[in-house]
Amino acid sequence: MAGVSGGADSVCLLFMLMEIRRKIPFSLRVVHVNHKIRPQAHLDADYVRALCEKHNIPFFLTEENVKELAREHRRCVEEEGRAVRYQAFEQALEGRPGRIAVAHNGNDRAETMLFHLFRGTGLTGMSGIRPVNGKIIRPLLCLERHEIERWLREREIPFCQDATNDQDIYARNRIRHHILPYAEQEISQGAVSHMCQAADQLLMAESYLCRQTDEALARCVRQDPDRRGRILVELPAFFREEEYLRGRVLLSCLEQAAGGRKNIASTHIRAVEALFRRRGSGQTHLPCGLKVYKEYDVGMIQKRDYEEKASWPVSCQEAGRSFEAPIPGSVCLPGMGRAEFTVFPRNNSQRIPQKTYTKWFDYDKIASVLIFRTKRTGDYLTINRNMGRKSLQDYFVNEKVPRAEREKIFLLAEGSHILWVPGLRISEYYKVDDATRRILQVSFPDQEI
Repeated sequence: MAGVSGGADSVCLLFMLMEIRRKIPFSLRVVHVNHKIRPQAHLDADYVRALCEKHNIPFFLTEENVKELAREHRRCVEEEGRAVRYQAFEQALEGRPGRIAVAHNGNDRAETMLFHLFRGTGLTGMSGIRPVNGKIIRPLLCLERHEIERWLREREIPFCQDATNDQDIYARNRIRHHILPYAEQEISQGAVSHMCQAADQLLMAESYLCRQTDEALARCVRQDPDRRGRILVELPAFFREEEYLRGRVLLSCLEQAAGGRKNIASTHIRAVEALFRRRGSGQTHLPCGLKVYKEYDVGMIQKRDYEEKASWPVSCQEAGRSFEAPIPGSVCLPGMGRAEFTVFPRNNSQRIPQKTYTKWFDYDKIASVLIFRTKRTGDYLTINRNMGRKSLQDYFVNEKVPRAEREKIFLLAEGSHILWVPGLRISEYYKVDDATRRILQVSFPDQEI
């Protein structure tokens, strides 16, 4: 599956693949993406389509308004365009095994190395673009741009010119037009080639360090058997590792918890290690919704909004203190005693208990973490089946709850939605009804006595 934009690089890629196919049989398809950024972009699509028809190659066209999608997804145009292209590749593959060939060349690799270096990077970023990355292959990475264009001119093969490539609106274009040409002319002829050789060396070093990191992870990191999604770091073993490996171990753990490496920077790695070095317990919050905390000799990393449904934590927070217990389980609330949580399937013969301090809730309507806490701005209850809401403040006023007492009441909440004001009422939304399949029972046995 070859990505062919119609430019020099991708047209060269197509002809190279056709030549290779004469010696190594494989099926070849072409994907073209019209990003709808240029009014004349449809002409590029027409050229690539005609080229494919001439050589009897299946042609797939995707048209997307990338600028609008970038605004919708809050991403830069380059990033959105890349996402659209690879989505088009996957759709054209139709779930079948295969390779995706793209036309990055040696200049692209050198530009990427500089781009990452200027923004801050490690060995992976300094390696630039990889020749093979999963199912993605880059057959032109061994060639420089001037070699590709000369090859096409010698064979009188036409190609399209993208006017946006001549503009300095993108950071990569400024590196392409100003920094690399200056390096080639004023510092060292063959600068691009030398950078690509260095990138190959860095890739080998990175491969070696990946193996070392995997071994270090096996020595000092484990998954929490009772809570899917939480990563446990055995701190005594962790601090026996070399400093550089410790950073890679933490990056791997944060990447796994976050589901990706984006927005994780060296400052976050340093912050986590500083927390793990601190005496006593503590916690910190990082981008990507990550929570990192330490208890004695164990560091813990997890996504704040990710919890296994069968083991959601219920927290009690007061004056900065936090106590957690899984469902099923219990937690002790200051002034209230023990709160117990039980989940069981609905049986139509069961009668809902009419008790002040034992309540039943529709477990399947709970979509995120439950927490016991005091009131916050924006809290509300559902007061009828038509989803009528009432602010917690108005509810307290109507029930004539003294102002001094309102700040002390522990509330069972899902976000801003209050499930239960213990001793008073529960939200209508979470009540058990005929459609309920599983019940969450919350009780304060000490209060019922």
